[in-house]
Amino acid sequence: LGKCLLSPIVLAAYAYNRSLSELGPGGRSEDEPGVLCQLFAFFMAFFGLAPTLLLLAMALECWLSLGHPYFYRRHLTRRLGATLGPVAAGLCALFCALPLLGFGVPMQYCPGTWCFIRMAGGGPRQLGFPVLYASLMGLLVLAIGACNVSSMRHLYGMARRQPRRGPPATATPHMEEFDHLVLLGLMTVLFTICSLPLIIRAYMGAFAADFNENADLSALRFLSVNSIVDPWVFIIFRTSVFRMFIRRLCRRL
Repeated sequence: LGKCLLSPIVLAAYAYNRSLSELGPGGRSEDEPGVLCQLFAFFMAFFGLAPTLLLLAMALECWLSLGHPYFYRRHLTRRLGATLGPVAAGLCALFCALPLLGFGVPMQYCPGTWCFIRMAGGGPRQLGFPVLYASLMGLLVLAIGACNVSSMRHLYGMARRQPRRGPPATATPHMEEFDHLVLLGLMTVLFTICSLPLIIRAYMGAFAADFNENADLSALRFLSVNSIVDPWVFIIFRTSVFRMFIRRLCRRL
């Protein structure tokens, strides 16, 4: 949804050879972001935070189902799962709308085809939101990492408790849990690597006054890469050839 909403705006800026501030109403320069630039910044912040919050819900669900199955069975219902998505999206929308109300400043970044919240320069009112945004992202990353590590620990314990197959010399544990273990580990590492640059850039811009648009652009690219690569990691890992390779590797180890 985020790419479907944002990509046409970027393509229109290239097609008309104009920046977002010039393309949308109300903006005349980089220092005066127009309505289109402000909307773009809102979407960028929202679609960076909302999927992370949903990932936390998925990580919590996985951790509870593996580590606390009785609690999971008793308290987690389909109705709760159905309401979780809209509630998470509503909370993220309210939080990301704060710059539109004056707490934080939308800013057009070089080369003029994307906008985000100003992460360096300005006073506490301008830099308070990016620090708060980065802190929230950091807490979500830590919570997701902790849940996934705990889930991997439970999966490893389940795999070790499985009866071994084959002759004693070549017996190997049941590998289904190892498949989920490796997949969860890969996606956790990928998500952490893609999320940390934006968090680091926000703190550096606020406390070290490091204004570097190229570094900010790289951090946003890292954040965008996660949503592109994650599905491919899942699709490729589910193929029989790749899973057989992982199983042979685990047997050798």
